[in-house]
Amino acid sequence: MFLSRLTVNTQSRTFRRDYANVHDMHRTLMSAYPELPQGEGVRQAHGVLWRLDSFRGGFVQYVQSHTEPDWNTLAGGHLVKPAETRSLQPVLDAVTAGRCLTFRMVANPTRCDGQTRKHIPYRQPDDQLDWLVRKGERHGFVIPGAAGGRPDVAVTVVPTITGRKNAKTKITVEAVRFDGRLVVTDVGAFTAALVNGVGRAKAYGCGLISVAPAR
Repeated sequence: MFLSRLTVNTQSRTFRRDYANVHDMHRTLMSAYPELPQGEGVRQAHGVLWRLDSFRGGFVQYVQSHTEPDWNTLAGGHLVKPAETRSLQPVLDAVTAGRCLTFRMVANPTRCDGQTRKHIPYRQPDDQLDWLVRKGERHGFVIPGAAGGRPDVAVTVVPTITGRKNAKTKITVEAVRFDGRLVVTDVGAFTAALVNGVGRAKAYGCGLISVAPAR
């Protein structure tokens, strides 16, 4: 597993194009990975997850993958400094049952409408937290309580992610960012969540969990 840190140039033509259309951003990132025979899910095959974080008035993009990327594919001027890529193995090796970690994840909390089968976004913070707690039960972690018994997680609304796959297909993702602490309950399930991500809209910047030792 590899984790890359891309410090993007917000004035570059390519980043401005990608920021306006998340499908272009997805394609730009996927250009760093080898092509596969037609019909294979390239993102899934390479295990690509990403997240765009605001940082000191600009943006840093984190990209995780099974395959080592070649960021020389990015257009000149897309980054303000060379891409930094490292192995994620030390992070995976440090996952143990009962360990408390701080985490950040941009996610797409939704529910499936039983009649239309459409995915409806959760817009209330309590519903978004409940979604996270349920995901934790499935993916091998729990959210400890903070003062007052509330889950020790901050929920931040991020700008709606938009774009177009083509003239007919519009992309709209109402994502939120979770920052807080979690406790690992099942090493296998949690490691799988780190590797494969959580929830929907993984091609569009959701589902990547970043962890660090809790202080």
